[in-house]
Amino acid sequence: MSGTVPYRPRAGEIPTDPGVYRFLDADRRVLYVGKAKNLRARLSNYFAPLRTLHERTRRMVTTAASVEWTVVQSDVEALQLEITWINELHPPFNVRFKDDKSYPYLVVTLADEAPRAMVSRKRGIPGARYFGPYPKVWAVNETLDLLMKLFPIRTCKDSDYKRAMASGRPCFAGQIGKCFGPCSGRVTVEEHRANVDRFVAFMQNQDQRILGDLTRQMQSAAAVQDYETAARRRDQLQAATAFFEKSAVVLGAKVDLDVFGIDHDELAAAVHLFVVRGGRVRGVHSWTVDKELDVPLGDLVDSVLQNAYGDDLTPAREVVVPELPDDAEALETWLGTLASRKVRLRVAHRGDKAALLTTATQNARQSLMLYKTRRSADFTTRSRALEDIQEALGMADAPLRIECFDVSHLSGTNIVASMVVFEDGLPRKDEYRRFTIPSSSDDTDSIHQVLTRRLAYLAKPGRDDATAAGPAATADTSGLGPGVGNGDGESPDAAAVSERRRKFAYRPNLLVVDGGEPQVAAAARALEESGVEGIYLCGIAKRLEEIWTPDADFPVILPRNSDALFLFQRVRDEAHRFAITHQRQRRKRDIGSVLSGIPGLGPARVKELLKHFGSVKRLRAASETDIAEVKGIGPTLAATVHAHLRADGVSAPR
Repeated sequence: MSGTVPYRPRAGEIPTDPGVYRFLDADRRVLYVGKAKNLRARLSNYFAPLRTLHERTRRMVTTAASVEWTVVQSDVEALQLEITWINELHPPFNVRFKDDKSYPYLVVTLADEAPRAMVSRKRGIPGARYFGPYPKVWAVNETLDLLMKLFPIRTCKDSDYKRAMASGRPCFAGQIGKCFGPCSGRVTVEEHRANVDRFVAFMQNQDQRILGDLTRQMQSAAAVQDYETAARRRDQLQAATAFFEKSAVVLGAKVDLDVFGIDHDELAAAVHLFVVRGGRVRGVHSWTVDKELDVPLGDLVDSVLQNAYGDDLTPAREVVVPELPDDAEALETWLGTLASRKVRLRVAHRGDKAALLTTATQNARQSLMLYKTRRSADFTTRSRALEDIQEALGMADAPLRIECFDVSHLSGTNIVASMVVFEDGLPRKDEYRRFTIPSSSDDTDSIHQVLTRRLAYLAKPGRDDATAAGPAATADTSGLGPGVGNGDGESPDAAAVSERRRKFAYRPNLLVVDGGEPQVAAAARALEESGVEGIYLCGIAKRLEEIWTPDADFPVILPRNSDALFLFQRVRDEAHRFAITHQRQRRKRDIGSVLSGIPGLGPARVKELLKHFGSVKRLRAASETDIAEVKGIGPTLAATVHAHLRADGVSAPR
């Protein structure tokens, strides 16, 4: 169990049956709910060595204090139980949807004496016929306005209808030409019912032959000089043409289809849904999803389908997704139960359905980009986030310049750090900095070294570069404009030195470190030793997104969906991305330079060695047998690699 969490069950204790598992913290709060066809196989993925887990998965596993599971009889039961527990318990590490999925529909109340056409999000009206769903309320209102010109029926409220029928005076909507029911005094109840039947039949079939019929009627009326009738038919023809243009045919006339396009990254995902009924796109809907765990696309599809369908939307006969989840058969059974018919779940690889899936995915990609840029680029949102941070941390002013620091390494080797800069809530990538740390005892020592190095430019901005850099850490800004050095021992020119010193001398309002109490304490020590005053400091812990300040007994807890927390997360994740990218580049250069001269080792095998051992230091310590276990490395090549590493004169570490 070395390298994993202490509560890991023994392999033999976990059943191989299908079931649902729950990770719980020390207070018995459910953190994550998942399902599996084989509980032992799925849970073993969470109890791999912590260094191999994705950051957010590692955060969930280390936050938890125990894991429990419930065995069920089938995959379908596991799916149903998972949905029930997620909806009841709201685990913080499960996917969270951003909107209420309440779709607007065009509704005809057929059970009424004089049926009414209206727009509603409410489902289950007795005797009502629903058409849709539609992407937005304005879209269905626009459709209804067009259809009223073709099939004039009642649109007024029930109270207005009853009052008009009792008094014999037209309802207000009828007086202004917006209602064409019996209450308007223009038609009888029987005539109105006939109009409603034609309206419903048209919405079911949407036969385009109505365009030819209206054209002939218009021409016939004009021929006998009945220009009023001809004008009405002309207006109806224009309305019908506009209606068909708004619901273009994309597939066969009998095709019912739901197409889910999904685009995602480590933090969030966007979903774009095309609702195709009768070969036409009847509805379009987009929403965003927060991801606490870096789940694969198949698992994300699973969560999307569970949340997309319900009272507001019934599955079509065919549901197209970008990737089938592991429990596709169970999902099909569950969707079939909701739809009261067989539902097929599939991936489209070619043809019109694949083209529609590509379009949906492109829209999802655009939605995800807009979601992130709007939250970060909108001036009002940024201002509110900065004000909330100021209030939460007790700052005298809003943090108009934030600098965030993160440390990255691989088992204590290739230690690097990053500094990212946000001004007015936006990244200033030209002022990002990367640091190389030759040696360090742990992450807190690395944070102390880097903060000492950075604060030196504020304490004594005139000192020379070698003194400011100090022995502990060196800055590496290659590829980022003016920097400390080029990595080859050559000194930068005077202009570059001046520009670098000027940018490093900019004073931040807030220093943020990636970590909790220990990292904040190390940064506070560096800040105190530097003699720099008037700069606030905090850290954001990955476990529950807590904000720690120096000498605080308890963290600052920001609302989960607040703009302030989103900004902190974005700053922290940008620093992590920048640090890990630099660390990987150095690691590749390190192992590549040592191994490039060995006969028989190409880029693919070097990559496998790096993936397996992580660093040259660990590779040198490995035996021939250990090296031979790497994919693509046989006993002969392993002996060559082992001999080459011994011949370079560097002994194995102890």
